Amino acid sequence: MVGRRKAFLFTLCFFFVSIPSFSSLPAFQTLVPNSHSLPSASPVSFQPESESESESESLIGSGSDSESSITLNLDHIDALSTNRTPEELFSSRLQRDFRRVKSIATLAARIPERIATRAPRPGGFSSSVVSGLSQGSGEYFTRLGVGTPAKYVYMVLDTGSDIVWLQCAPCRKCYSQSDPIFDPRKSRTYSTIPCSSPLCRQLDSAGCNTRRRTCLYQVSYGDGSFTVGDFSTETLTFRRNRVKGVAVGCGHDNEGLFVGAAGLLGLGKGRLSFPGQTGHRFNQKFSYCLVDRSASSKPSSVVFGNAAVSRTAKFTPLLSNPKLDTFYYVELLGISVGGTRVPGVAASLFKLDQIGNGGVIIDSGTSVTRLIRPAYIAMRDAFRVGAKTLKRAPDFSLFDTCFDLSNMNEVKVPTVVLHFRGADVSLPATNYLIPVDTNGKFCFAFAGTMSGLSIIGNIQQQGFRVVYDLAGSRVGFAPRGCA
Repeated sequence: MVGRRKAFLFTLCFFFVSIPSFSSLPAFQTLVPNSHSLPSASPVSFQPESESESESESLIGSGSDSESSITLNLDHIDALSTNRTPEELFSSRLQRDFRRVKSIATLAARIPERIATRAPRPGGFSSSVVSGLSQGSGEYFTRLGVGTPAKYVYMVLDTGSDIVWLQCAPCRKCYSQSDPIFDPRKSRTYSTIPCSSPLCRQLDSAGCNTRRRTCLYQVSYGDGSFTVGDFSTETLTFRRNRVKGVAVGCGHDNEGLFVGAAGLLGLGKGRLSFPGQTGHRFNQKFSYCLVDRSASSKPSSVVFGNAAVSRTAKFTPLLSNPKLDTFYYVELLGISVGGTRVPGVAASLFKLDQIGNGGVIIDSGTSVTRLIRPAYIAMRDAFRVGAKTLKRAPDFSLFDTCFDLSNMNEVKVPTVVLHFRGADVSLPATNYLIPVDTNGKFCFAFAGTMSGLSIIGNIQQQGFRVVYDLAGSRVGFAPRGCA
C-alpha cells in the first residue's frame, strides 16, 4: 500500500513538473503590414447636435444618482493638425513622448512634501505644483460643456494629471484654442472658492486673493508651461448629462506649449481629479478604449459609471505610492515572448519600494511603453531571436529593433504577453510592431529607460478597454473592448 502511494505521488509530481508554466501561450501570431500605415490627421469626430439640446439635459447630482453612466468619444490630439503629413505627425508624437516620459520620471524620482492641509498664502503661492507632464496635455481629447448655459470646448483627458482647468476670460495671457474662451461672468453656475474652504486646502500649493478672499491655483509643467487663475466650482455637461459642483481651475494666465484644446480634464488618482471629485456619482468607475487610428474607423471612447466595467476584463490590483498619489501603479511580474517567459525579466525589476521609488504605471498620455533597461534588453533580445527570419532595417528614433516589411502581405511575429498580478495581457501584433514611415518600415514599439519607473503606454493599450475600478482598487484589461 505504501509503495502504491509513493508511486502515485511520484507520478503526480512528474505530471505537474513536466507541464510548462505557460504552455498554452502561442509562439507566433500574424501581422498584416499592408493593412496598417501611419495615420494621417483626420477630421474631429464629435457631433454638434448635443450642444443645442440643453432643454433635455439631466442633472447628475450628489447622492441618489450614483447609478448614472456617461460615454464620450475621444479624438487623438493629431486631429487638430490637419495640415501636416503622417511622417511629421509621428515625429511630433515621439518628441512629445520623450518630453513627457522624462518629466514623469523626474517627478517620480523626487520626494515632494505633500501637505494637503497647508493654509493658502495671501497674494501668492508657496511653491509651484509640478504635474509631471512636459506640455500639460495628454494624447486624447473630448468635447464637453462648461457652465450654464453650457459652452462647449475641447478638453484633453489625461490619467497623469489631477487638476481640472481651462482658459477663462478675461485673459492676461492665453494661448490659441479652437473655441471661444470661456467667460465665467456669463455662467449662472460659476462660483469662486473661499480661501478658507477645505477644497482650497486640498491644493498642494494654494494662493489667496487678499482683496476678494478667494482661492487661487497654479499648475506648472516640466517645459515651463503653466496655468494660473481662480480655483472655482462649475457645472460640466457631458452629452446632455450635467455634473454640478466640479472644482475647476479658471486660468487667466496660461503660457507655454499648449495646443488647440481649451484645457485639461485630469483623470489621475488624486483627490482633485475628475474621478476623485465625482467618483461617488459614478460608483468610482471609469474606463477608456483607444483605437488604432490607422486600422479602425471607430472612435476611441471614455465611459464613467457602472457601464465602464467590462465583463471580460482581467483585473490586477492597484498599488499605492506613499509619495505620489496621481499615477496608477500596478504590479508587473514578468513578460513572455514567443510563448516563453523571458528569463531576464524578473518581478524584482519592477518593484515599487516602501519610499515610492521604481514601480510600473499605466498612462494614457505616454505613447511608447518604457521598461527599466535590463528588462527591456532581455525582452528585445528575445523578440529579435523570434523574429530572425524578418529582414532587419536601420534604427528609427528611439526604436532600436526595426524591420523592412515592404511588399509583404503577412508575416509571423513572436507573441508578447505582459504578466500582471492576476492578469495576463496578450498583446495584438499591431500593439508592438508599428509602422514608422510610409515605405513599409515597422519597429518594435517598446523602449528602455534609465529611470527606475516603467510606463505602460497607449500604443500597447490600443484595442483594450482599460477599466479603472477605484472602489475595488484595481485596473482591468478587456481585449477587443472598443466595439
